[in-house]
Amino acid sequence: MKTDIDQLMVENGIEALWVVGPTAHNPNMVYFTGLHHISRADLIKKVGHSPVLFHDAMERDEATRTGLETRSLGYFSTAKFTEYSQKMFMDQGINQGRVLISGQADAGVTFATMTSLQKVMPGIEITGALQSDVLKSARLTKDADEIERIHRVGKLTVEVVGLTADYLSQQKEKDGVLFDLEDNPITIGDVKRKIHFWLAERDLETPEETIFSIGRDAGVPHSAGTPTDVIRTGVPIVFDIFPCEGGGGYFYDFTRTWCVGHAPDQVWQLHEQVRKVYTTIVAELKINMRFLDCQLRTCELFSQMGHATVADQPGIEEGYVHSVGHGLGLAVHERPFSGMDAQTSDILEPGVIFTLEPGLYYPSRAMGVRLEDSLVVRENGQFEVLEPYTMDLIIPLKK
Repeated sequence: MKTDIDQLMVENGIEALWVVGPTAHNPNMVYFTGLHHISRADLIKKVGHSPVLFHDAMERDEATRTGLETRSLGYFSTAKFTEYSQKMFMDQGINQGRVLISGQADAGVTFATMTSLQKVMPGIEITGALQSDVLKSARLTKDADEIERIHRVGKLTVEVVGLTADYLSQQKEKDGVLFDLEDNPITIGDVKRKIHFWLAERDLETPEETIFSIGRDAGVPHSAGTPTDVIRTGVPIVFDIFPCEGGGGYFYDFTRTWCVGHAPDQVWQLHEQVRKVYTTIVAELKINMRFLDCQLRTCELFSQMGHATVADQPGIEEGYVHSVGHGLGLAVHERPFSGMDAQTSDILEPGVIFTLEPGLYYPSRAMGVRLEDSLVVRENGQFEVLEPYTMDLIIPLKK
């Protein structure tokens, strides 16, 4: 949480945080500023001090709306970026120590600025981090407001899922293909356009796409689906939807696998196995457990069912091929992580919101199954699915 930032900075030997980039779809910046339209800004936070937002003069009103202390850099010029950066650090009395940089900006400009800044301010060491930096660690746990915002996105997401299921159920089938009222075959692209429209009506965005894939594509975990593929009855569809608040705020993540009309026996079997693993893992969750232990247990269960897993064969493309979940917040994938390289600090502690998403994938057999919910660890140690929804495999046709 934000209240942990100063302690984390001290523990990591960080004198100041430097967050760069816009205030939209930039998790570390949004963490401090909230959702506002600023196309380019710099945020400096010293240990023990409140953050200060440096901005272009043209965006001074939006900067003021963040509620942060602000400073105008005049009218922004990339050519003067090093000069601006030096002025920022001098304004904050920073002339030595380690400065942790994060955010989203042009990599070339940022590299050039850091290189030249180190020359004119040799007492400062500008550093970065990979999986576990100060802000990613702070963002691992959520306060009550963050949990409520994610829950709100979840409610709206599930509304859209329900609308999608209803839409599919109301179409007509001819020779195993779904057709609309005008006798046009319904494609993946048709369905996704409706999904994105329903999301937009609810002020949700999908900056990282939506997965709606059928048949072989359903057997490739991150295949978004082929727009021209028609919706066929009895063919598995993986529907993975992960929208965020408009402007790049908090995400939700949710997956179901459907067959329209009916399901073949082999798809039924995969679905039941994935569902069994999901319910087993949920039943075995314990507060402060390592998220990696959920992954190891998932691999064990799928292996007992006869499926290859990443525990025994890293890099496999059929069977159980990914990790069982991840943290969720201002990024759709954030700490804690559950993969085989997860850290000991990736634990399911109070305030954590995470996904559980076991799946089985067989593109060679034109099928894949994944089931996913987002859960929160409550202060009392209870694990709660934020927005429950049926895991039924079949969407029956009403016509």
